[in-house]
Amino acid sequence: MSWTRKILRVNLTNGTCESEPLNMEWAGLYLGSRGLATKYLVEETDPTVDPLSPDNKMIFATGPLTGTAAPTSGRWTVVCKGPLTGTIACSNSGGFFGAEMKNAGWDMVIFEGKSDQPVYLDIKNDQAELKDASDLWGKRIWDVEKELIDRSGDKDSRVASIGPPGENGNMFAAIVNDLDRAAGRSGVGSVMGSKNLKAVIVRGTTGVKVDDPMAFMQAVSASNKILEENAVTGQGLPTYGTEVLMNVINGIGALPTRNASDVEFEGAQHISGEAMLEPRESDGEANLVSNHACFGCPISCARRSKMDARNPLIADKERYQVTSGGLEYEAAWALGTATGVDDLEALTYCNFLCNDYGMDPISLGSTVAAAMDLYENGAITDADTGGIALNFGSTDALVKMVEATAKSEGFGNEIGRGSKRLCEKYGHPEMSMSVKGQEFPAYDPRGIQGMGLTYATSNRGACHLRSYTVASEVLGIPEKTDPHVTEGKAGLVKIFQDLTAAVDSSGTCIFTTFALGADDIAPEIDGACEGDWSAENMMTAGERIWNMERMYNIAAGFTGADDTLPQRLLKDAAKSGAAKGLVSGLDKMLPEYYEIRGWDADGVPTDETRQRLSL
Repeated sequence: MSWTRKILRVNLTNGTCESEPLNMEWAGLYLGSRGLATKYLVEETDPTVDPLSPDNKMIFATGPLTGTAAPTSGRWTVVCKGPLTGTIACSNSGGFFGAEMKNAGWDMVIFEGKSDQPVYLDIKNDQAELKDASDLWGKRIWDVEKELIDRSGDKDSRVASIGPPGENGNMFAAIVNDLDRAAGRSGVGSVMGSKNLKAVIVRGTTGVKVDDPMAFMQAVSASNKILEENAVTGQGLPTYGTEVLMNVINGIGALPTRNASDVEFEGAQHISGEAMLEPRESDGEANLVSNHACFGCPISCARRSKMDARNPLIADKERYQVTSGGLEYEAAWALGTATGVDDLEALTYCNFLCNDYGMDPISLGSTVAAAMDLYENGAITDADTGGIALNFGSTDALVKMVEATAKSEGFGNEIGRGSKRLCEKYGHPEMSMSVKGQEFPAYDPRGIQGMGLTYATSNRGACHLRSYTVASEVLGIPEKTDPHVTEGKAGLVKIFQDLTAAVDSSGTCIFTTFALGADDIAPEIDGACEGDWSAENMMTAGERIWNMERMYNIAAGFTGADDTLPQRLLKDAAKSGAAKGLVSGLDKMLPEYYEIRGWDADGVPTDETRQRLSL
C-alpha cells in the first residue's frame, strides 16, 4: 500500500502517454522518490549520455509517504543526469505539486525522448495528454502557472514549469512549482527545456491509502508531537525560517564571504532572518509578511515577503510588488554574502527573479561572486561585462547580472554556464567554489570540518542537503561535536548521508530530522507500506541508494580524484573568527570515509559492499 503501483511513461518523441506497473521488487529495496527513480534511471540510461540529449531521461517521482498524513509529506523529486555537473542529478522540491501527483494515482512520471515542438503534460487522475505549449514558450513561470490553471478550470490544479533559462540551456535552470518551490539544483530545468517540455499540470482526487492505518496514524501523531516540542522545528524555523542561521553561522566564523576569501561578513545582520522582521524606514513595513507551509507541513518554514513599492529596483511595479517567496538562508547567502552585498531589498528582488524565471539562487549567486573575483583580479574587464563594474559589494552589479542571466543577455550568458566553466574560460579554475561542477552552499569547511567532507563526497556535486553535519557540529543535534576537528567526522557524514537518502526517498522533508531520527520516521513508513521497514532496514535502504548513485557516477567517468575541494579551502587558512588559522582537513577524513563506506582506496565500492547491499 501507499505506493500507487503505477508509473506514467511519457514518450515525447512519439507523443504518447502510457501507464505501466511499478516494479515492486525495486520499491522494496529503494523505497521511492530519490532512490526508486534513480534505480529506474540507472537501468534505463547510459551513464555517459549527454545530459541535454533526447537519450537522457527525466523522472518526476513521489515517495510512499508523499500525499499522506505524515508530517511534511509534500516532497517530490526530479532525477536525471545533470548538465551542470555530469553527475547523477536529484533535485527535491516541496509545495503541493508532489502530493497532487500522488493523489492523481502516480508514483512516477518518466519522460523520454524530445518533442519536436513545445508541449506541456496535462494530468487529471488516470488521464494524461500532451498539449501544445507553443504560446507558452518564452513566458515566465508565474505567467505559465496562472495561464494553465485558468485553462484547466480547476483552481486546485498544480503546476511545475520552467522559464526562459530552462529553454535557453542555463546550466542551473530550475523547475518551479507553486510559484516559489523549486527542484533547484544541478540544472534539471535545462533537461526539461532540452526536451521541449514547458510544464506539467496535475489534478488528483483519488487519495492515497496506507497499509496499516492505525499504526500509521499512531506514528504520525508521535512525530507531530516531537516536531511541535522541538526548539528548531517548533519555534526557530516557523519564526525566522532558515534565515535564522545567517547570524549564527557568521558568529562562529564559518560564513563563506566574497567568494570564500573570508569567513565572516560584516553585513550579515542586515540580511538575516531578524532583519526581515524589522520595519523599514521608508514605509514602516517589514520585509517578511508571514510564513507559510508546504503540503502536510507543521513546521511552516517558508517565507512570504513584500518589497517597498517605492524601491527603484522594482522596474515592473505591478509584477514585483507582490507577496511572494521570501529569502531563505542559502539564497540570502549566495546572492548577498558571497557577493558582499548587504541590501535586503536587492536580495529579495533577485530572489523573486529566480522564482519567476526559474534559476537556482545558490549557483547563480556563487557564479556572480566568482565573476567579481575574476574582475577584481583583472581576469575579466569592462569589455567582457558590457561596462558593468563587477566589484564585490556592488548592489548595482549584482542586480544587473541577475537580470542579464535571467534574460540570457550579454555577460549573463557566461554567468548561466556556472562558475566552473566561467573560471576555466578566463584562466582561473581555482576561483570556482564548486565540487564536481556544482557550487557549494553557505557553510565554510574551514570552520565546519564535516561539511568539507560532505561537499567533497556528495554524489550530485557540492551540497548541504546530502549530509547536514551542521546539525551536529553547530546546533548539537542529535549530539554536539566540535566543528574544528576532523576526528569522527567520516562516520558522522556517512550516517547523515544514509539517513538523508532514506528520508528523501520516503517523500518527506529532511528538515524533520532536526527533531526526528530513524526510530521515529521508520514507524511512519512501516505503517504506510507493506514489508518490514524497521529503522535498520530504512538506514540500509539509504546506504544502498548512496552506493548506487556513487556507482552511476563512476560509470559516468568520475573517480576518487573528484572527491576534493577548491584549493582556497585546502590551502588558504581562515583569516578570522573561531576557525582562524584552519584549513579543511579533507586529507585526514577522506581515507577513513572510504574505509567506513566499504570502498577501496580509489573510492570504488568493493565487491563485498555491493553484494551486501544487493547492488
